[in-house]
Amino acid sequence: MKFISWNVNGIRACISKGFLEFFHQIDADFFCVQEIKCQAGQVELALDGYQQYWNYAQKKGYSGTAIFTKHTPLSVRYGVGDEDAQEEGRIITLEYNDFYLVNVYTPNAQRDLARLPLRLEWEDRLAMYLKELDSRKPVIYCGDLNVAHTEIDLKNAKSNIGNSGFTYEERAKMSALLASGFVDSFRYKYPEETDHYTWWSYMNKVRERNIGWRIDYFIVSERLKAQIDIATIHPHIMGSDHCPIELQLHI
Repeated sequence: MKFISWNVNGIRACISKGFLEFFHQIDADFFCVQEIKCQAGQVELALDGYQQYWNYAQKKGYSGTAIFTKHTPLSVRYGVGDEDAQEEGRIITLEYNDFYLVNVYTPNAQRDLARLPLRLEWEDRLAMYLKELDSRKPVIYCGDLNVAHTEIDLKNAKSNIGNSGFTYEERAKMSALLASGFVDSFRYKYPEETDHYTWWSYMNKVRERNIGWRIDYFIVSERLKAQIDIATIHPHIMGSDHCPIELQLHI
């Protein structure tokens, strides 16, 4: 099965920049998007063969997630039971016979770290949720997780220590989740490789020079790691300041 995740940074803008061409070309079983920045009725996509699940933020032009899938789920859940998650449209969970698929757009701690306490509370709630799901069946957790986990996951690590997305606290939450029975699929396949990123600033020539961060992930239950066939990044696909990532599993 082929899974794609992409922070589109506004799906309406991304559609005008080649989203549908990539969508049809990649022919995924599951296509997860984050930061859709739209409300119900503002976007209508004719995606033959796909069911569509949208979680809109209440605030206009902000946040939100969606999943497009060829496979009918057993159940669909929005949020993890806390109102804040649902207000910002940050989580969709699809349940299948053999796994849960959890699509997430993690809150940013903000440049001045004003939202770091909320972010750390979010991480704790989400980790409990993922572990509870994992106790029933394997989990595939993906999205823009807004953290570069290790120093090889961003270009300029030393100068970014303590900055939003690379604080010790955010990185420790990722480490704790992985230690509890989950695997970063890309690092499982490529444990030491550098210069692989999924987000670049819009500043002049930053993406051209590959000065980026790897903050988009497919994280899977540890018992799925032997079933990972492909875990890759598509840095040459434009349309957003993030690029799509891909996971292929034999399930």
